[in-house]
Amino acid sequence: MFLQLFRVGNAVMGVIGVLAASFMAAGFDIADECVNLMISAVVVFVFICGGNALNDYIDYEIDKTAHPERPIPSGMIERDVALYAGFLMLLGSVVISLFTEDIECIVIVVIATILMVLYETCLKQRGFIGNVTIAILTGMMFLLGGAVVGSVMDNMIVAAMASLVSVGREITKDIEDMDSDEGRKTLPMKIGVRNASILACVFYIAGPILSIQPMIVGTYGVLYYTVIIADIMFLICAAYVFKDPHKSQKLAKMAMFVALISFILGVFKF
Repeated sequence: MFLQLFRVGNAVMGVIGVLAASFMAAGFDIADECVNLMISAVVVFVFICGGNALNDYIDYEIDKTAHPERPIPSGMIERDVALYAGFLMLLGSVVISLFTEDIECIVIVVIATILMVLYETCLKQRGFIGNVTIAILTGMMFLLGGAVVGSVMDNMIVAAMASLVSVGREITKDIEDMDSDEGRKTLPMKIGVRNASILACVFYIAGPILSIQPMIVGTYGVLYYTVIIADIMFLICAAYVFKDPHKSQKLAKMAMFVALISFILGVFKF
């Protein structure tokens, strides 16, 4: 039941993400930091588990209808137990990060933990600022991956790109969920669907623009140019957001995966 509460599958994907981010920053020298890599993997796993547990505690009333099979509404876990587990895991991620003995790693984890707690307790209900918070947390995974191998600056572009397109996707999801988002003041509710769609487009386009920078300075190998596929997908997302928000945000998720693969491939220089 705790595996279900923590949504371990998501946590495993987070581990894969931070290891991929480390490879982007250090390339094949990644093996030199194997101890800190293992520590960062545990940090991310524990952090995501804690965030999911806190989410289930906060969204208890919503999950009664939307996800009745989850541990709290189904009665498998007491609500207070989920709260304690969530905070314990989030605190644990900070404590574990201390073993890296790297100030950049520790600061990133501390900030991410604070943002996660703020998001779940108050920012989630405030629309756009909640969208931006989730996007920043997405980008911070790439910063952590770079920091753990001593190359945090090398991942700044991919972190910024991931954050920008994530804002677009989060706004699109809010447009899609307008009818069911009771008790929230989402951006589409505040400024209207059309204006929110225009803003989502801006973020979908801003990400691909940033992806051009590594091409100009020659950061990655020729295989990085496959990122153009992801860029085109994001531009299609920008077009679809007006007529089919569901399709737009799903395609954005796929495009983010394609972009991730492109950054990884770019490490291989021929």
